[in-house]
Formats: sequence, structure tokens, C-alpha cells
Amino acid sequence: MSAVLDQMRLEGKVAIVTGSGRGLGRAMAIALADAGADLVVTARTPSEIEETAREIERIGRRVLTVPADITRPEDVDHLVKATMERFGKVNILVNNAGVAIVRSIQEMSVEEWRMTLDTNLTSLYLCCRAVGPHMIAQRQGKIINITSIDGAAGKATLVAYCASKGGVIQFTRALAVEWSKFNVQVNAIGPGAFYTRPMAVVFDDEKLGPIRRKKIPAGREAALKSWAPWPFISPHPHQTS
Repeated sequence: MSAVLDQMRLEGKVAIVTGSGRGLGRAMAIALADAGADLVVTARTPSEIEETAREIERIGRRVLTVPADITRPEDVDHLVKATMERFGKVNILVNNAGVAIVRSIQEMSVEEWRMTLDTNLTSLYLCCRAVGPHMIAQRQGKIINITSIDGAAGKATLVAYCASKGGVIQFTRALAVEWSKFNVQVNAIGPGAFYTRPMAVVFDDEKLGPIRRKKIPAGREAALKSWAPWPFISPHPHQTS
């Protein structure tokens, strides 16, 4: 087993993880550091990515924090430029940042619709477009897009979220074909329900928690090793990652 794990080590690799200030993004960034990679962590909230960076530094890996709104082309370009200036390469990109607004389609505003698609789908285009030239030039790269089980199955009051995550699946399939000749692999992961700070609002609720768990075949949500629950009131109550 150790020989197999040794083949999966990431020493010498550089990874960018979007939305890595909390939740799954933070857990993935720390896991990549555990595997030996140096990290670039990015999100809109500086204090959160600084917290993630401290965990990575404790592991003994190098880390760069870059506050950014990945729906803005200029922010994404700065993110990748800063990565290249610090590390000289980028081997892994995890497109994790996302948002889910629970609203009926009649009640959802155009601004909320566009924000959902921009955060969950357009950001992938921006980030992949920015790292693409570097991965293609070095003839190596791994891109992991975080989609959702809701990208393959519809859910009431989550039309925009389902549409955007379904788009992530097709985006991934198409880009995987387009960049395969450059030895750049593009894949997607559709995780189920995890106990994260934003989702704690649901799972800790006496009424909503049992209802949500009944929809999970295992009867329980997944837990993150790198995050323990604590009292939390989000300034962005609909943000999921």
C-alpha cells in the first residue's frame, strides 16, 4: 500500500484551489498540501484564506494567499500571474468556488440568476483560460471541477444551481477532449452533502436536519477532517463553497 501511496505524492507540484477559505475548498487545499504540493489559496475573504494558509504552513508546505473574486477576469488574471511569479508553474487547478441560492424561479431576480451562473460556471471558463497557456506549454496539467449531484438531477427551488452545475459537467467533458492532446486532464467531482459551516445551518436545524438526512442513502452527511463545527453566521448565507 505504501508503494501505491508513494506514487500519488505531489512533491514539486503547485496547486490552485478556488474557494479555499472554508468548507470543501479548505479541506482539499490541506489534503493537497498533505500529499506534498505547494498551494495557492484564493477566495473573496482574506481572513479565511489566511486561516487556511496557516494550516498549510504547519504541514510544512509553501503557500500563497491571493484574495480574488473569480467571476472577475482581472482578478483571475492577477491570481495566475501571482502564482507564476511566486512558483513559476501551475500543475493543478481545483475549481471549487460555488454558490447556491434557494429560491423559486418566479422569485429569483435576474441578478441572482447571473451571479449563480457566473460563480459556478463562468468562473471555470475564466480560470481554465488563464492557466491553460501555462499547462499547455509545460505539456502537463490536472484540472478538477467541482460539480454536484444536482447537476445531473433537478431539484425544486434550485433551478439556477442545477443549471450551472449541469453546465460544469458538459464544460468538463468538452474541455477534456479539447486539451487531451496537450496532456492536460480535465475531470469533475460531484460530491454529496458534507457538514460544512454553511450546511451546518441545515443539518443542525431540528426540522430541516432529519429531512435532509433522509434523502441521503447512508442516512448521514459526510464530515470533513479539517473542520470542526462552531457557531457561525454567514454574511453570505447562500454561499456553499
